[in-house]
Amino acid sequence: MKYQVIIDIMPLKALLDPQGKAVTSSMKNIDINTIDNVRIGKHITLDVEAKDENEAKATVEKACKELLYNPIMESYEITVLK
Repeated sequence: MKYQVIIDIMPLKALLDPQGKAVTSSMKNIDINTIDNVRIGKHITLDVEAKDENEAKATVEKACKELLYNPIMESYEITVLK
């Protein structure tokens, strides 16, 4: 069965996010003062061929841990869709 998987990778909350900080400042420069603390990450979608949802998630977990995210600086969340 084919599953669509969504991975959201974000900088750890304890770390400075320079891109997010720049966007937050730019919001104020264009008179949008109601948006604060912008955090910018990565959004990845992919298709996985697997026998079930658990196998699909395990495959993507392996990809995240070995390739897609940096555990020192980032966290990730996986969502499996059918």
